[in-house]
Amino acid sequence: MAKLAKALFKLLKILGIVVGVLFVVYFWNLDQKVLGWAYKQVNAMFDRKKVDLVF
Repeated sequence: MAKLAKALFKLLKILGIVVGVLFVVYFWNLDQKVLGWAYKQVNAMFDRKKVDLVF
């Protein structure tokens, strides 16, 4: 019974940490900030590439 209680407590602890991290990401809108940064980096990479014009 003690092993089951320890496993359940560990599972609840992990789930609590996951919910806490997801709340922080949602509260501070970090997902949009990270995607905005990544979008700028991708555009910077592709903006400096020469375009092949085929006529």
